[in-house]
Amino acid sequence: MSSLLRGANRLRSTYARRGAAAPLLANATRVSTHKVSLPITTRLTTVRCLSTTQPRSIWIPNRESLGEDDPRLSEQFEDETDVVIVGAGPAGLSAAIRLKQLANEADKELRVMVVEKAGEVGAHTLSGAVLEPRALNELIPDWQERGAPLNTPVTSDNMRFLTSTMAIPLPHPPQMNNKGNYIVSLSNFVKWLGEQAEELGVEIYPGFGGSEVRYNEDGSVAGINLNDVGLDKNFEPKDMYERGMAVKAKVTLFAEGCHGSLSKTVINKFDLRKDSQHQKYGIGLKEVWEVDPAKHEPGTVIHSIGWPTDMNTYAGSFLYHFEPEKHLVAIGYVVGLDYENPYLSPYKEFQRFKHHPSVAPLLEGGKCISYGARAINEGGYQSIPKLAFPGGALIGCSAGFLNLPKIKGTHTAMKSGMLAAEAAYEKIIGQGEGEAETQEPIMLDNYEDSFKKSWVHDELYAVRNCQPSFHTSLGLLGGVLYSGLTTMITKGKEPWTFKHKKTDWESLKPAAESKPIDYPKPDGVISFDLLTNVARTGTNHAENQPVHLRLRDKDVPVERNLAVFDGPENRFCPAGVYEYVEDEANPGQKRLQINSQNCIHCKTCDIKDPSQNIDWTVPEGGGGPQYVYT
Repeated sequence: MSSLLRGANRLRSTYARRGAAAPLLANATRVSTHKVSLPITTRLTTVRCLSTTQPRSIWIPNRESLGEDDPRLSEQFEDETDVVIVGAGPAGLSAAIRLKQLANEADKELRVMVVEKAGEVGAHTLSGAVLEPRALNELIPDWQERGAPLNTPVTSDNMRFLTSTMAIPLPHPPQMNNKGNYIVSLSNFVKWLGEQAEELGVEIYPGFGGSEVRYNEDGSVAGINLNDVGLDKNFEPKDMYERGMAVKAKVTLFAEGCHGSLSKTVINKFDLRKDSQHQKYGIGLKEVWEVDPAKHEPGTVIHSIGWPTDMNTYAGSFLYHFEPEKHLVAIGYVVGLDYENPYLSPYKEFQRFKHHPSVAPLLEGGKCISYGARAINEGGYQSIPKLAFPGGALIGCSAGFLNLPKIKGTHTAMKSGMLAAEAAYEKIIGQGEGEAETQEPIMLDNYEDSFKKSWVHDELYAVRNCQPSFHTSLGLLGGVLYSGLTTMITKGKEPWTFKHKKTDWESLKPAAESKPIDYPKPDGVISFDLLTNVARTGTNHAENQPVHLRLRDKDVPVERNLAVFDGPENRFCPAGVYEYVEDEANPGQKRLQINSQNCIHCKTCDIKDPSQNIDWTVPEGGGGPQYVYT
């Protein structure tokens, strides 16, 4: 029996002991990392793109205030493990694989659990993506024999500066040299990593969202609580309500990706940014196209800066030809979330970009088969927080190891997971082999030390000044010139480190000081309206569940965001979640409507909201996008 099925049976038996029927049990059976894909046309018919969810007071999990007969006070079942990893992405799965490799080599028992909010491994994973296989070579040297889906080696690199009518070639920065790299679907690569983890004995639980961090009496992290299942949209228990199970662990590794809901909790609790700067973010939007075979050039990589954004907005594009048998092209646009104009729409900039004369001919006659978006870390070396805290650590994009000049973060995320795994294994095994097993929380200070000695640290330190250099009075031009200097000449050895300026949410100017942007209407052939593309994500959430996009103050959207910034939520969101509509209860006034079913879990709203009034939390496990070839 596979480790995944054994793990599912443990969860099954746990809930069966209390006669529980199935909300969690149904999820527990969804353990395979293999995907059964539905045709795009089938998925389009099942996606609901509109909602009438209104802001409401939210129930915060303060169970002590509930009546003694309230089912939310029911007994909570616990499971114990050596390590629990929150998130089955490249970092989380690499950590899990490395832990089991070490344990199996030493013939030691070590239980490793991975919980993943997506209904299947890889379903929420999206990236460009050009994969540098350095970490993969270290983790699984025989990956080619094992059938890793790295099917398209890079054959050519191009960098361009775009005007509205021209594509001007630029010298290729050495950091962006992709020789030896592969164009991949990261969602497919993550599925494959899940299979490798399963073979080693890792227990993976797709469809389970980690909703709360558990703490010991001394304040150290003790594991996580899984989402309650069976709450209605008013946070009241339904007939099939089941309290989320507790997972108690010696070490908890947070691998949620960029701006994870639990990661931001532990960062704040342990003040992990005390000695680092705030994180900087971007939003990456991506489509996958099937193009005319005559136009397909497998292995071609093209990046651009310039048009359609202005010279003071940090943005750029990518275009990758991959999967020769399927003639696929990944095309995308990344916008730094420190942009100033509240009228800017990253989604509409992306759609406008595709009409550039150097891009549109490639897409003509093709078919868009997939769309998605996600926030990415852009802060680099200056923004890496303290990685370890009592009982756990941050890995991957939960910490922020993206190498922005390279436009790559998968290899660094994987390596961070491997480093944390080696540190955790050393501490857990060392604790277990002492004269008496100590009850002191495990502190992964050895992970911090190994990171500082790793190639990940050296790589990020060398390019630490590139991103901040774009935020001077010289804008894009200054950034390009300085980045060329530091990557080609000084190699990052300059004796200074630039500081980031404002946080992204502070950067918006009031609407009165900004110029509205007149975007062209989509033609339905090369560019698309937002809801058409949201349908391509396969996104769905159950209607009658708590809204996972929670307003701290229901009056702030209208009183501040709409009044001062002209409602930027419906422009920075890449999925049509937020819109200002007429308030039926107050004629002549507006209210913010939250279409939570549309949410593709990009977390941009939590980052860019100028009032910091939106708290992105995990919905019931299994909801969200169902990405294909992303």
